[in-house]
Formats: sequence, C-alpha cells, structure tokens
Amino acid sequence: MPRLGLLEQAKLWGWGVLSEDRGREIIFGAVTQPWRVRPVFRALSPAEFAAFKEPGYAKIAWTLRADPLGSAKSMACTETRVVTTDPVSRAHFRRYWALSMPGIVLIRLAALRLVKKEAEATRMEMTETTEAGIPKEH
Repeated sequence: MPRLGLLEQAKLWGWGVLSEDRGREIIFGAVTQPWRVRPVFRALSPAEFAAFKEPGYAKIAWTLRADPLGSAKSMACTETRVVTTDPVSRAHFRRYWALSMPGIVLIRLAALRLVKKEAEATRMEMTETTEAGIPKEH
C-alpha cells in the first residue's frame, strides 16, 4: 500500500482544506468534539466552517506554512486555532487540552517531520530533473 502524503492523510482523518497557497501554505479545518473517546472530525467548506455555530463543538483550524530562507532553504511553521461554540464546550475543551497537549505536541513534531521529508523529496526530484536536462515544471 503506498504511503500517503500529509494532505491525503489529513483528509482521511476528516480534515478539510479551508485555504491553500500551493507550495507555501495550507489551512486545514474541522468541527469536532475532541474531548470524546473517539472524536469524529468533520470537514466543512470554508463558508460553512466560518458560519458553524452548533452548540457542543470545537472548530479547529491548523496551518502548515513554508517561509523561504534564501533561495535553497525554508522554515516549516504550524499553528492551530480553536474556538468552541458554547461555554460548556469550552470547559470540555480546556480539560481535554490540559490532559492531551503533550501528546499533541508529539503529533505536531511528527507532522513537521513528514513535511520536511516531503519537501526534501520534492527538492531532490526537481534537482534530478533539472540535472538531467529536462526543464522544471512551473
């Protein structure tokens, strides 16, 4: 079975793409109840995500971004934002976050390693293609 890239894997987990600047930044989003034993992440269109107000949920958006550092290097950044839809959900989320944050940090580090691996593989493919005399695609 072929390994999936981060984008494909995130979609399988239930995340949707809210915005994308191809090759530079992608913002994933989902509504969920992460404090549940088996949370379900539900992707919504960007407009539905912005308007979602159903009580009992957290709206989560996370960003992966590549900031250029010169011509041959870049820095991968990630940011997560959460808003709950009511005070009860906020209390649930605060307890969940206090207990889960260390594990989520580990997941984030693993995701950044995947991003690095994919970026380096893409860079290697581009270098090999250019060296073989085949023009790069733009």
